[in-house]
Amino acid sequence: MIVSHFTHAQFAKIIDKDGYVNVRKQASVTSEIVSKINMDEIVYAFPDGKLRDWVIVDYTDRQNENITGYVHHSRIKLIESYEKIPIKSFNDSIAKFIAKDVNVEIKSEKFDYKKNKKYFSSTKYEDYTVEDKFKGQQVWGTDGTIPTSHYTSIKATIKGRSLQIPEKEIENLFNINSAFAACYYDNLNDTLYITSVNGDGAGGYAVLFKIEKGNYKARVVTMPF
Repeated sequence: MIVSHFTHAQFAKIIDKDGYVNVRKQASVTSEIVSKINMDEIVYAFPDGKLRDWVIVDYTDRQNENITGYVHHSRIKLIESYEKIPIKSFNDSIAKFIAKDVNVEIKSEKFDYKKNKKYFSSTKYEDYTVEDKFKGQQVWGTDGTIPTSHYTSIKATIKGRSLQIPEKEIENLFNINSAFAACYYDNLNDTLYITSVNGDGAGGYAVLFKIEKGNYKARVVTMPF
């Protein structure tokens, strides 16, 4: 299972009073700055005790360029450090998370490839072809194989405000492992984070959905390293 590769890695939020953080080539304040990431952006972090005060981060910027480097641990806040919303029920198709002010329902089902085959398109490389687009978006979770499952809906109610993650944000995410889904709530900033690690083998990926003040804000999908 791909989950073993992500045991210690997790999503994190950039926090810095200067409004951004420097990403360095090596774990040192004197190392070359390879990029900057703005405050509140979400990165995928790889804590490592051997690095002491530094964390490796993986981030895709708004130009779709991948950034990998080192950030001081004081400049990130792990998403799992926020209040964890307890899972109340789970089966192969529905996972429910419920707390006093937060209710999340994640639904998935088997994927009907025959019915949806017309929405896929392929990219041809020198000696092989990969079916890697679904409705024009990058396919996540298949590693070129036929998808076995997909999301049907992700709904949340936060302090009486209900919303559903837009279909376009979930339609290209496949091979769902809702057993590894989790929900975290930042009460101070009224922000809900829904995360999961999906797929198998080389097709594994991590996804995060951000809901701020009752409004859907962003999706972050990554296949680190």
